Amino acid sequence: MKANETKIIQFLEQYKTQFVIPVYQRNYDWSIPQCEQLLNDILDIGNNDNITTHFIGGIVFIHDDLHTVATVRELTIIDGQQRLTTITLVYLAIYHLAKKLGIEETANEILNTYIVNQYVKQDEQKVKLKLTSDNDRALKYLIRGDRTEEITSYSKIIDNFNYFEKNIIEDNYKVVLKGLEKLIFVEISLERGKDDPQRIFESLNSTGLDLSQADLIRNYILMDLNLDEQQRVYQDYWLIIENLARDEVKNISKVSDFIRDYLTLIHKNIPNKSKVYEEFKNKYPDKVNLEEVLKTIKRFAKYYNKLINPKNEKDTDIRKDLEYINRLEINVAYPFLMQVYFDFEETIIDKHTFIQILLVVQSFVWRRFIIGLSTNSLNKIFMNLYEKIDTNNYLFSLQKALLQKKGSQRFPNNKEVLDALKFKDVYNIKSKNRTYLLEKLEYYQNFEPVILDNKITIEHIFPQNPDPQWLKDLGKEEFDDIKNNYLHTLANLTLSGVNAQLKNKPFLEKRDLKDYGYKYSNLNLNKYLEDLDKWDKSEIQKRFNDLAKNFLKIWCYPDIDINDKETEEVNIFDADEPKGKKLEYAIFCDEKLQIKEVAKLYAEVFKKLFEQNSEIFFNSDLGPKIILKDEKNKNSLRQSVSISNNFYIEGNLDSNSKFEKIKYALKLFDLEEELIIKYTK
Repeated sequence: MKANETKIIQFLEQYKTQFVIPVYQRNYDWSIPQCEQLLNDILDIGNNDNITTHFIGGIVFIHDDLHTVATVRELTIIDGQQRLTTITLVYLAIYHLAKKLGIEETANEILNTYIVNQYVKQDEQKVKLKLTSDNDRALKYLIRGDRTEEITSYSKIIDNFNYFEKNIIEDNYKVVLKGLEKLIFVEISLERGKDDPQRIFESLNSTGLDLSQADLIRNYILMDLNLDEQQRVYQDYWLIIENLARDEVKNISKVSDFIRDYLTLIHKNIPNKSKVYEEFKNKYPDKVNLEEVLKTIKRFAKYYNKLINPKNEKDTDIRKDLEYINRLEINVAYPFLMQVYFDFEETIIDKHTFIQILLVVQSFVWRRFIIGLSTNSLNKIFMNLYEKIDTNNYLFSLQKALLQKKGSQRFPNNKEVLDALKFKDVYNIKSKNRTYLLEKLEYYQNFEPVILDNKITIEHIFPQNPDPQWLKDLGKEEFDDIKNNYLHTLANLTLSGVNAQLKNKPFLEKRDLKDYGYKYSNLNLNKYLEDLDKWDKSEIQKRFNDLAKNFLKIWCYPDIDINDKETEEVNIFDADEPKGKKLEYAIFCDEKLQIKEVAKLYAEVFKKLFEQNSEIFFNSDLGPKIILKDEKNKNSLRQSVSISNNFYIEGNLDSNSKFEKIKYALKLFDLEEELIIKYTK
């Protein structure tokens, strides 16, 4: 590896040299603000004779051995694409301006020095900067300058060129050229086969360059391949994965999230979002067989695509429930659901079973939301859920596995759901969740459903700002009771396309208002209100009971018999006392620990907590509580348990005491949901 300070003009004017942007590089993504800043900097230094140089960062490239025989020397750019491409566009804008002004000598000098290899005949190596696919076509289109051609797709290359073409004019182009001569950068050259470009790339990322986990994984897969293999693997696998793992509504890449979910599914361990690349590299250190892995990843990307873009599922019945799952943002279930999708495609399950599984997942998550259970444990539940599936009795085994969850992981039963739902504020929640609730109730057993669109909004039957007549009709005590306890509850909410007309009117006016009242509504939720003569607390309770019946049918509690004596995963705070029991395994902070003894769990948890934040051990009463000692004083412990190189805790405790101390520590660390255990049968 060599590093030198170099002027950009000297770098670009190299004879018979092509700067190749490999396919594993992310796309060119500079926008107008970055271009504007660069041009302003160039103009500033071009106008200031006291400034002789201006540093613009670094460019890292790979080159072949100097003795390699080649017509054109190729430098593979692994960092610096954005700057190099943008500066080329600046030169290109000046080239076309000079042509327009009839300054042929300047135009030819710029073209043949900075833009093309003058004496190279091969088309593929003629242009000095070789970009990837669409960007390459756009750059060549701009070089030709034939505006009778059309580029139909959007291109940042063209967009940014147009900016420079508009802002570099006859009055300032010489200043721009002068400024360009002052630009310097650090060039870092790596020799192919000797230096480790991936390590350099990782180092650049760790110093603050904004590279995603997907960028690093893509580079890890492609960087060591020769250019032909890079193109093949990129086109056959990675490009397809990138296209599939994209949120098509928001136009956002979800590749990093997808790979994280894939690793969770395959290896039963949830990588930290910032460690997905490291986990991928650790799991697949042997690149020889990586293409087989990519085949599997590509297949699962197809299922992931339908989970994040339900519209791509052709079956309308399946699509409907995928849309609900997507709307509820049940992302934590994606690893499990990708495997279910695989089984559906392999005909291990039929369409009916697949839909029933989607409904069970919705019921499980939605019931937990209604009673206010934490979502923190859901990722661990779904991470291991497929292990419990009996493919010969798919749906039953899923229902059984979820019903066996205890404590904070449980599947809430009907009583606790209705107790919570009766007084739950379901208006001041995420709008998509609020709409989901009322939409599902509206459509239930509705054989002539109204299409719900943006015109249909949430209507408070007892208004948020009621007309004074409400107080007269109800009396102060009941008026206050409804306003304080029932205003935003399910029973007092409905749907309406004429909210503005109904507003705060008394109930009878809302019911009878010509063309707009509840009597005239085609919405299923309003049929109950058609014949009521009043809206008071008793009617609210009756309507709740009516809606509750449908709620329990829509979000069903599985009606199956299970053997409650079977052991299952449980949060440590909900677990039975460990005395006399052995562990099958534990899951701590998304990592599965193959630990059988409570003593080993005790040591492992405190090791990880100490690694996470040792300060808490010293700045709270945790240290004294677990009898924390340093190396010099460890002999005062009856049984020293190492939790770091220099610190130890007392291990001479019974299992129940160890559990209590673990739970105490988890509360201090705010990690109550992060330790799941399973006892052996």
